[in-house]
Amino acid sequence: MTIRFLLRTVPLVFIFPLATLAQGLVKVTPLGGQEGEFCRFDRAMIFEDPNGTRILYDAGRTVAGAEDPRLGKIDVVLVSHMHGDHLGDRHNLAPNAGSCDKPDISTSALPNSNTVNIAVKTSAKIVTGSEMPSFLANKLKQAGGDEKNSVLVRFGAMQTIGGVGITTVPAAHSNGISGEFVGQRLGDLLKETGITAYAGPATGYVLKFSNGLVTYLSGDTGITAEQKEVVGEYYKPQLAVMNIGDTFTTGPREAAYVVNKLVGPKAVIASHANEVATLNGKVIAGTKTEQFMKASKVPVYVPLSGKTMNFDGKGKCMAGC
Repeated sequence: MTIRFLLRTVPLVFIFPLATLAQGLVKVTPLGGQEGEFCRFDRAMIFEDPNGTRILYDAGRTVAGAEDPRLGKIDVVLVSHMHGDHLGDRHNLAPNAGSCDKPDISTSALPNSNTVNIAVKTSAKIVTGSEMPSFLANKLKQAGGDEKNSVLVRFGAMQTIGGVGITTVPAAHSNGISGEFVGQRLGDLLKETGITAYAGPATGYVLKFSNGLVTYLSGDTGITAEQKEVVGEYYKPQLAVMNIGDTFTTGPREAAYVVNKLVGPKAVIASHANEVATLNGKVIAGTKTEQFMKASKVPVYVPLSGKTMNFDGKGKCMAGC
């Protein structure tokens, strides 16, 4: 009886801790232009809380529209700012269309945007700050969605959706709405005059997941004092997603300074490199991505499209990195 009892129970002793561990991990899956690579327009990532809540960050141009089979269930969509490469003025014809250096982003999403089309299809909430929510609410309504699914969260506040805390934080970047997204007569006038509609300041985000992981999403930004005082000292993120593309956002050395001296995460995922950063999944020598990795004092993970990374509540990558 004793031997049979042990044989029945010993496997459960080992299975239970592994199951518990798996339930406590945040999954991060990049949705880039080419499977297994980090390419020019790659911004989009899905964050999945251990409780199943799924958040799409900056859908941009590499998510192949609302029918992209990689999307699955989406509960929340985040938009750091209104530029076409983040909101999604056009997008890949299909997953992996074109190549890493010459993606096929020939499918127009105007005037709705890739973001709005995805939100309508999935019934997801679009969570933004500044003056973006009212504009996106109207876009949702025009596209046949629910305008109430455009949710405001401004600096200093926090919305909890599906068990995940979401707040916006300052980012130093422009944030005009181009006439192509506005459409009709006003949109034509904006294009004719070369100006954009006011959308308030650009933002980054801080996410608080149910396993305790706090994550900073930089969005397009330069170096700011708030990265230390607000993000680093108040929110204390263990994981950061840092834009490193230079000219339009922090460059690799500036981004490394933010990580090393201001925000202080335990790990960082590179993003928005504006280059062909990898070949066969390996970082190419001399790229901005390699420069960032060398300059950062914490582990840097490269967002290879379709490869899921799993993080515990302390920012340690447990699998897929």
